[in-house]
Amino acid sequence: MSSADFTYDHVGASRDPDYCPPGFHHLRERTRLGEGEKVFRQAADALFSWEMHREMGVGVDASAERAASDVDVTVTLAVVRAPCRVVWAEEEYRRAGWAYGTLAGHPESGEEAFVVHRTGDGTVWLTVSAFSRPARWYARAGGPATRTLQHAYARRCGRVLRRLATRGVTDA
Repeated sequence: MSSADFTYDHVGASRDPDYCPPGFHHLRERTRLGEGEKVFRQAADALFSWEMHREMGVGVDASAERAASDVDVTVTLAVVRAPCRVVWAEEEYRRAGWAYGTLAGHPESGEEAFVVHRTGDGTVWLTVSAFSRPARWYARAGGPATRTLQHAYARRCGRVLRRLATRGVTDA
């Protein structure tokens, strides 16, 4: 994948949820979704099928039905359109997730990752991590309020995915 289209360097760096390049703001929110294989599978499916985003009221226009490397996606919230491209995706036995990076026209510059992880005791977690900085005038004008909204969005991802992942599960 060429990094020429992205609005930042360090493409793919969100594989490490603690990484934040100089000059960017870091975000990391972790939410307990429930327990067990069914919760993990339903969470991963809702994440990869864009269902989590759509259930949050976010418009999703993607070049594929499921998140995968090199899939272009434009997310829309109210009047803000945010073009992105999936930079990595992985589905493993206890870990499933993906990240997208910003393209020209996105209000921010950076990368955001969504990872579902099942621990050894069966607990299922969602971690949303990102590094970003303002790219458009209105994102810069928002200052700290913009970052507060980003954290609120990440927490809402956890609440929505918890609901989707525990459908039909009695002891989540």
